[in-house]
Amino acid sequence: MIELKYSLVIEATEAPCFFCFFSPDLPGFTGVGNSVEDCLYKARTGTADFLEAMRSIGTEPPKPKRNPKVVIQNSRSNRRQPTYRVPAVKGI
Repeated sequence: MIELKYSLVIEATEAPCFFCFFSPDLPGFTGVGNSVEDCLYKARTGTADFLEAMRSIGTEPPKPKRNPKVVIQNSRSNRRQPTYRVPAVKGI
C-alpha cells in the first residue's frame, strides 16, 4: 500500500531511466527518481522534510488530503500539444 498524504504526479522523461515527480498539493515539492517506485519512495520520505522547511519559514502547510491520488504520465514535452491555426493577415 502506498502511504502518501498528498497527491503526486510522476512523469516519464525522454531519458529511459529517469522520472520526475511533483505534488500539485505542495507547490515547490519536486524531485527525480530512477523508477516509479524510486519516485514514490523519495516523495514519501521527502514530504516530512518539505513540510518542516515550510514551517521553518513561517508558512503553514496545507492539510493532508483525504484521498490523495498518484498519477503516472508521459512528460509534458512528450504529450501532443494542441495545434492552433492563425488566419493570414493581409498587408503584413
